[in-house]
Parts: sequence; C-alpha cells; structure tokens
Amino acid sequence: MATAIDLPPDVLSAHGAPGRILVIDDEPDIRDSLEALLSAEGYRVELASNATEGLKRLETHTYDLVILDLMMPDKSGMQVLEEVRARDRETPIFMITAYGSVEVAVQALKRGASDYFSKPWDNEKLLIEIEHMISKHRLERENAELKRALKQRYSFPNIVGKSERMQRILDLVGQVASSRATILITGETGTGKELIANAIHAHSARAEHPFVPVHSGSVPPDLLESALFGHVKGAFTGAMTSRKGYFEVADRGTIFFDEIGTISLETQTKLLRVIQEREFMPLGSAETVRVDVRIVAATNADLKKLVEEGKFREDLYYRLNVINLALPPLRDRKEDIPALVEHFFNKYCRENEKYLDEQQHSVLKFEPEAMHVLMDHAWPGNVRELENVVERAVVLASQQTVTVDVLPDHLLEAKGLRIRRDEAGDLAADASLFEIVADFERRTIMEKLEACDWSQTAAAESFRVPLSTLNQKIKRLNIEIRKRSNNA
Repeated sequence: MATAIDLPPDVLSAHGAPGRILVIDDEPDIRDSLEALLSAEGYRVELASNATEGLKRLETHTYDLVILDLMMPDKSGMQVLEEVRARDRETPIFMITAYGSVEVAVQALKRGASDYFSKPWDNEKLLIEIEHMISKHRLERENAELKRALKQRYSFPNIVGKSERMQRILDLVGQVASSRATILITGETGTGKELIANAIHAHSARAEHPFVPVHSGSVPPDLLESALFGHVKGAFTGAMTSRKGYFEVADRGTIFFDEIGTISLETQTKLLRVIQEREFMPLGSAETVRVDVRIVAATNADLKKLVEEGKFREDLYYRLNVINLALPPLRDRKEDIPALVEHFFNKYCRENEKYLDEQQHSVLKFEPEAMHVLMDHAWPGNVRELENVVERAVVLASQQTVTVDVLPDHLLEAKGLRIRRDEAGDLAADASLFEIVADFERRTIMEKLEACDWSQTAAAESFRVPLSTLNQKIKRLNIEIRKRSNNA
C-alpha cells in the first residue's frame, strides 16, 4: 500500500477531509474490513499489523482517531493505550476485541480509551461514533487554539496600554511570541522594553525554560565575553573554577540583551556566530558548546547610525532586526496615563500594605489638579518616571485623595505650581514660561485679595470667577490667606 503525503489533521480539516485514522490490529481480515469501511466514507486510513508498528507510527504521525485491538501477540492493547496516553491525552482511541467483557471495557475506559467495541461490531454504529468523536475532538482543539490566541492577545498583566499604538504592539507580540525569530525592541529609556521581552518569552513555547536578561551597558567590556560564553578553569587570572555563561544557562530558553548597542565590536563578532551557528567556545576551551537559544535584543540608540559610524556590525544589525518592535514614548500615548496610575497605585499600595480595600485594590486617587499635572507633563523618563512618581505618592499620601503637594518638585516647577526663586526672592534666572505666568498670577491674586481685605468671596466677584475656582488657584499657588481687619 502506497504511503500518502503526511499532512497534519488541521490541514486535512481545512481542506474538508473527514479525517485520518490509524488501525492497529494483528488480524489481516479485520484490518482489510476496517480499511474498506472507513475509506468508503472518505477517511484516510493507515494500517499497523502489530503494537510495535502502531507505536512507531504514532511517534512520527498525527491522527484524528486510533482503532486499537485489545489482544496482539507482541504487546497488549492495554499496554499500547497506556504508552500512548503517557504522552498524548487528546487523540481519541477506540478499543476493539473479540471478548465482550464489561470488566475489560471499564478497565480500558479508565486507562484513557474513548470508546469500546466488541467483535463483530455494528458498522453503522461504529461510523456514527467515529464521526461524532472526530468532530468533538476537532472542536475541542479549535477552542483550545482560540483560547491560546486570546491569551496571547489579552493576557499581558504587567503591560498597561489601551491606546491604539500600544494595542498594535501587543497584537504584534502575540503574533511573534510563538515563532523562533530574533526580535529587536527599540524605544527610549523607560518605555518598558524588558517587560515586552518578558511577555514574548512567557507566551512562547520556551516559557518553561530560563529567561536570562543581560544588561550589556552595566557589564565591563572585558568581563562581558566571559559572562556570555563562560570560561574553563585557568582561562585567565582569577579563573579558579569553570563557569557557565549566560548562553549556556539560557539553553532552550530566551536571552535578552538590553542596550545591545554598547557591546564591543569583538564581542559582536562572537555573538554573530552564536546566532548563525548556534554554538560557541567558552574562554580557554577548545570544545564547542551547542545551544538552542532565542535572542531578543533592545536598544534606545539608533543602531543604523552606529553602523554608519563603524561602531556596530552591519551583518549583526540585520541578524537582530528580523522583527522590530518600536515602543512609543509615554508623551505619545498620554491616554494610557490614568490606567498606568491605577496599575502602579495597586502595585505599591500592596507592597506598602496601605490604602487597600477588601479585594486588595488601592483606594488612592489623585485630585483633579494633580492628575492634570500628570497629563500635561512631557515624561522624558517615560513609564519608569511615572512609576516613580506614583510610588512616591503612595509613600507620602496622608488621605485617600492625593493632592498636588506630594508631586515631585520638577513636575510642579515645570507646571508653575512651585516657583523657584533666588536669594533675593526674585524669579530664578532660568525660570520657565509656566513659572513666569504663575508668578504673575500669584501676585495679581494677592493684590486683589489685599484690596478686598482678604475676602475670597469679594475677590472672586471682582475677578468674575466662581469662588471654587479662586480657592483652587489659591491652594495651587500656595497663597497664605491673612486675617481680615476688624473694619471688615
């Protein structure tokens, strides 16, 4: 019998084929009978004349259903069932036997059989059960694949971003995570490049193996090569013992290079070889070590410019830049700030065990004026800077509504909420426009209050603004209200 092209069941299903069935039975008449019956219904049928042959086929092929004889000369159907179920819990298996024992049927079902038929069987009933079981198995498989796809799309718990730009990034992460492709993540400092690298690893087939971050810029160049590739005893002065490098530790997992643009040209050459050959030699060793490692790299530098300047190998750049994920700075996705603030409030309230409700969610909120400052800030330090601001707020908060006073000086100064002055009390020489405007506004309000004998109500009427608006400005500009005179 000619062997057909080995297509997986998913492909067969997509092309409308009823399915692929393996029959394992030592009796030629039974095999021929089942082949004729199933082929007439459009199934692709493969035959195995004993248990050993059947197990070999199951190791190298995928089937929609297996029909397994209980009694065979080399190994019993029960043994085959146990061996298959040890590595495959999903493929439907129908047991057939000449002995119609209820005890045997129950035992087979307990060990993982999907159904049980006694010889001679009812052809019509057998075909109905096969069609039902294959349809059920395919539906379960499709649901599992859909769940995996949804998990990749939506389960990034440490990455907060509902903006369109971040949603596109997360879509791409979900698509590339399962591949073997090398990925280059670009973006300014603090945009979350390592978080994205972690998400790629966590949603890949390598998730159960190590994720090894290498902070290239913080490792001295003369030590980086040893850190990456390891060394043998005596390789250099001070090498008292042999040590594995990051690549060997990350075998079957992911290695993440942060700030890869800082690596020396010499180390770049050796890194290129690992990417191409999947092997390297530890320092001081003549033996090659083979590894299966996925590489994810990140940089806040312009690698193309470094290539033009001769500081980065062009061939390595193209090897790394198979798929590029360009993370947007926070100033370009400010609509994500409220969600990020909530996320960090929850994180740091739990760490500090304060301001939590019964569900362990933070009850802290920034007052509108403080939130307005956060939304207006340019965030040169990106998400990392915002996280620091929120952590500070959690530590300094004295009530559930966090006031503008707990924000760092540089945010308040940039917004003109805290005005820097020199020793003479004048505006600082490098005062920002916000500070100049705020200083003018503060002096104007104080003059009006003094003219109104420090009556806020009268001053508000004179300015033709609501009293609440004037009070907010008085608080924001740190104006101290004096006592009214007795003549008032």
